[in-house]
Amino acid sequence: MPSLRDLRRRIKSIKSTQQITKAMKAVSAAKMRRAQEQVLSARPYARRMKDVLGRVGTAAGGVKHPLLEVREPRKVAYVLITADRGLCGGFNANLIRRTIQEINNLNAEVSLICVGRKGRDYFRRRGYNIVQQYVGLGETIKVGQAREIARYVMEKYSAGEFDVVFLIYSEFINVLVQRPKVVKLLPVEPPEEQENGRDKPARVEYIFEPSAESVLSELLPMYVENMVFHGLLESKASEHSARMTAMDNATKNAGEMIDKLTLSMNRARQAAITKEISEIVGGAAALE
Repeated sequence: MPSLRDLRRRIKSIKSTQQITKAMKAVSAAKMRRAQEQVLSARPYARRMKDVLGRVGTAAGGVKHPLLEVREPRKVAYVLITADRGLCGGFNANLIRRTIQEINNLNAEVSLICVGRKGRDYFRRRGYNIVQQYVGLGETIKVGQAREIARYVMEKYSAGEFDVVFLIYSEFINVLVQRPKVVKLLPVEPPEEQENGRDKPARVEYIFEPSAESVLSELLPMYVENMVFHGLLESKASEHSARMTAMDNATKNAGEMIDKLTLSMNRARQAAITKEISEIVGGAAALE
């Protein structure tokens, strides 16, 4: 049985850890609120961008563009967005597990573009083909960061080094739920516009100036950049939410451990007092 000194030392250590987890929870809660506001503000723009691409793609007809070219998926690339730090529950593990599932279901050459240290470190240690990495993006996601990632992917796809590109990120549902999501990034597939809840795409006549090819040449890169930016925002909000929940659970677990150790310490102290009293009574009885 541990001595009283050992129990006091453990209780003091756990209390120090509990203070750290409380502080980390408070910091993550503040960051999560800002990230959540950014995600909620970005979602309407992402939906509108998708809607515009669907309308223009339907009206443009058979316009050809390198980002629209569909090829046999022999060389597949995954843009995996994870966190740079841990202590956020199963956030990184869920994304990595989903990526492994997607890779195992393929019979093709797979390349990884890792955004975040956790995903990069995991797959690098296991010898996966990591062609590009982006780490240390910071707490505030900027459009320039998403544009850099999107440009790299579009250049490689246009050059024929990738046949299809998928984006894997964590979708922010609420504070307690974050869901790994896989979306096709390239080739761009203009969504069919729905009209009055029906699946039939609405045919709208547009006048393109100077041409439909020029309009799509501007719209398609913007669409890809926006998808990457939206994925980064979703993952950042999910990361802070997962870390806040994990630190809250850690704080509660630390409190339970402190209660158990305090009870053990009181029992040990009571046993020591009882033993001393028994020795005193025994010594007194021996003198009589």
